[in-house]
Amino acid sequence: MEGGPCPRPSPGPGRRTSGRPRHGRAEVGPVNATTGERWVFHQGEFARARDVTLGPGTQGLHYGTGVFEGIRSYAAADGDEALLFKAKEHYERLHASCRLLRLDLPYSPDELVEVSRELVRRNGLTGDAYLRPLVYKLALEPGTPFGVRLSGVSTSVTILAMPMGDYSRAEGIRCAVSSWRRVPDASLPARAKITGAYANNALAVDEATAAGYDDAIMLNQGGSVAEASTANVFVVRSGEVATPGPDSDILLGLTRAAVMRIIADETGVSVTERAVPRSELHTADEVFLTGTGCQIVPVTEIDGRPVGDGTPGPLTTRVREVYRRAVRGADPRYRHWTTSVGLGSRADARV
Repeated sequence: MEGGPCPRPSPGPGRRTSGRPRHGRAEVGPVNATTGERWVFHQGEFARARDVTLGPGTQGLHYGTGVFEGIRSYAAADGDEALLFKAKEHYERLHASCRLLRLDLPYSPDELVEVSRELVRRNGLTGDAYLRPLVYKLALEPGTPFGVRLSGVSTSVTILAMPMGDYSRAEGIRCAVSSWRRVPDASLPARAKITGAYANNALAVDEATAAGYDDAIMLNQGGSVAEASTANVFVVRSGEVATPGPDSDILLGLTRAAVMRIIADETGVSVTERAVPRSELHTADEVFLTGTGCQIVPVTEIDGRPVGDGTPGPLTTRVREVYRRAVRGADPRYRHWTTSVGLGSRADARV
C-alpha cells in the first residue's frame, strides 16, 4: 500500500539504474515555458515537469524527511551567458544535510553542478533563474515496518529550475520579531536545510505578514537573534558589523559568507560572529538580511521602530552593489564564486 513497505523500484521511465545521471539530447525550451513544459531532473533522468509524479504515500511528504538547497543563476554582465553562484558549495552543503537524515545522494557535488548547468540550458534560462535541488525519503523498503524512520527508506532526488528575478526591495523592508522561537540545534539542527523544519519559519512569517510586516526575525531559545525566515541577519552599529554566530541556531548561509568577505575587502572591517540581543536590533544604525533568494535586502523598520534614519544605510547599499556585480562575473575578485552554464554549448551536451 502507499506509504507502507514497497518493492525496490525497477528500471524504467523516471528510474535510475546507477549513480550516473543519464542525459538525452537537450531540447532547449523557451524562458516563458509553462510550468508543465519545463525540464526537471528526477530520479536520474531529465523529464518534463508534467511527467513527474509522486505517490500520496511519499515519506518525505508525510514526515518532512527531506533536505533542499536554493541556487541562483544570473545573466552574466559581459554577454549571452549564465552563471551559477556558489553551486559546488551548495551541493557540498546538500551532501552534509543528507548525511544527517541518512539520505542516499548518489551524485557527487561536481556531478550535480553539471546536472544544474544542463538543466539551465535545457530550459533556455538566459536571464536570472533559481534552482531547487530536493532530496527526500520516498518509500519504505521491503521488510521495513510502517512508521516514521530514517533507515530502510528509499531516497528520491529532484531538481527544479525556474526564472526568478530580484524580488527584494532596494528601498528596504519592514520586519517584526516573531513570538515563535527558532527550533534549537538539540531538537532539529538549523545547519541542515531540512524540509520539515521550515514549518517553524512558516509560522513566523504568517504571524508577521498578518500584522502587516514583510518578514519575521526569529530569536533562539536563549532570546538572542537567530535569523529571518529564510535569511541571515547583519547589524551595523558605530562602525562594528555583527551577525549571529554558528551557536545561535542559524543556517551558515553561503551568501552570508560571501558578504563577510565583501565587507572585509571593501572596508577592512572583520564581521564579528556573536550573540546579538534583541535590543540591538532597535539601536542599530543599519540592519540587513542575506540569502540566496532575497540576496541583500535592507531592513528599514523593526517592530514599528525605524532602523537608523529609516532608509538603507551606506554599508548596506555598498555591499548590495558589490554583490550584484560579483554574482554577474563583473568583479574579478569574486569570479571563482561563479560557474559558467555554457549557454553556447551544443544542444546534445553531456556530463
